[in-house]
Amino acid sequence: MTRDPSSGDGPLSHIRVLDLTEFLAGPYATMILGDLGAEIIKVEASKGDSSRHVPPHFIAGSSTYFTQISRNKKSVVIDLKTEEGLAIAKELAGKSDILIENRRPGVLARLGLTYEVLSKSNPGLIWCSVSGFGQDGPDRDRAAYDMIVQGMGGIMSLTGEKDGRPVRAGVPIGDICAGMYGVIGVLAALARKERTGRGDYIDIAMLDVQVSLLNYQAAAYLYSGKVPGTQGREHDFIPTYRCFEAGDGMSVAVTANTDQMWEDLCAVLGVSELVDDDRFVDRNRRYENRGALVPLLEDAFKKQPADNLVTALLARGVSAGPVNTVDRALAEPQVEHRGMVMELVGPDEEQRARVVGDPIKIRESGRKEYAYPPKIGEHTSYVLKDILDYDDETFDELIGRGVVGDMLSTRKAAE
Repeated sequence: MTRDPSSGDGPLSHIRVLDLTEFLAGPYATMILGDLGAEIIKVEASKGDSSRHVPPHFIAGSSTYFTQISRNKKSVVIDLKTEEGLAIAKELAGKSDILIENRRPGVLARLGLTYEVLSKSNPGLIWCSVSGFGQDGPDRDRAAYDMIVQGMGGIMSLTGEKDGRPVRAGVPIGDICAGMYGVIGVLAALARKERTGRGDYIDIAMLDVQVSLLNYQAAAYLYSGKVPGTQGREHDFIPTYRCFEAGDGMSVAVTANTDQMWEDLCAVLGVSELVDDDRFVDRNRRYENRGALVPLLEDAFKKQPADNLVTALLARGVSAGPVNTVDRALAEPQVEHRGMVMELVGPDEEQRARVVGDPIKIRESGRKEYAYPPKIGEHTSYVLKDILDYDDETFDELIGRGVVGDMLSTRKAAE
C-alpha cells in the first residue's frame, strides 16, 4: 500500500485487510477498519454475504442490514471450494497486512487456510479470528449467535424490568462488541508490528467479550457471593440514578449522583422539603430509604412533560436526558451535528442510503468520504488484475470456469 496515511483517507489508509467474514461480528470489525481508512477486500461467494438477503428492507438489491455495515469495502467473488480459488485467497493474504475471519473454528483450516501456513510467506500478517466460543475449550465447535452468548454470558440475566424475566439487549451487543474487541486486538498487533516486523494471531470469542462486559457486577458477585438480577430502569446502589416516567408518558433518565445534584433535582421537581428530610439527608440515607424515596420522586416526575423536565434539570446542572425512541434519537440536534446519520451515495441512481455514521472523529487524518457498499463481485477485476497482476486472458478463463465471479457473471448465475 502506498497511500499517504495523513492524506485524509484515514490513518490506516496504508493498510490492506483481507476480509473473510460474513453476517455481523466480523463485518462490523472490518467496517470499523474501513472507516479508519484501511482497504477492505471482502471475499464473497457467488450469492454474496448472507446478510445481503436479510428481510424486510432492501436498497439497490441489498438489505439495509448489509448496507449499514458494508461501506468502504471492495467485493471480490472467489470460490474457496476450488484449489485455484484457495490459491488466489493465499495470494491475497500474501499482499495483505490483516486477515479477519469469523468462520467456525476449523473451517478454514480444513481448506488449508491457517495463520501458520500464511505467515510463513507473510511474516507480518495479522490474523484475527472472531468466533462464538474461541479457538479452544469444550465449546469451541458450538455454533453461536448473538442471543446465545448474551444468555450464556450473563448479560440477559441483568437486562429487563426489576424482578422480571431476562430479555436480550435491543441491539446485537454479542456481535458488535466482539467486532470492536477484534479491532482493538488488531490495532495492538499493528503497533507491535511497527517495532518487530512480525504479525500475530488474535483469538476473539463472543462469549469472552460478554463476560468481560459484566464488569462491576461480576466484581460485586465475586466479592459478596450475591447474584445480581435484572436491573430494570435503575442503578443497584444509587436510587437517584434511574429512569422516571414523566407526565406525557415519556421517560427521563436522571443521574443525580452528587448531593448538589440531589438538591437541584428536588428544586426542579418542587419537592425541596425532601432535602431536609432525615431519611434522605445524604447518599447513604437515600440508599437505605430508597423504598420510600422512589415513589415520592415518581409522583413528582408525573406532574411535568419529559422535555420540560430535561430542559429544567440541565439548566440546574443535573445530568438528565430523554429515553428516546430510535426516530427521536436519530433526530437529536447533537446527533445530527456530529454526523451520526450519514448518506451513502453510489454511482447508480438507486444507490442512496442513510445509515448510522462513524463515531470515531480524527482531526487531521480522518476519512473525509465514505464509499457506498459494493455490489457482489464489483471489484473482482480490480483485485485480480491490479493487486495480483493477472492478465486479461487468465482472468477471463477463471471467470468462465466459475473460480471467480464479477458483477456480470454473478447476475447471470442468479438468473
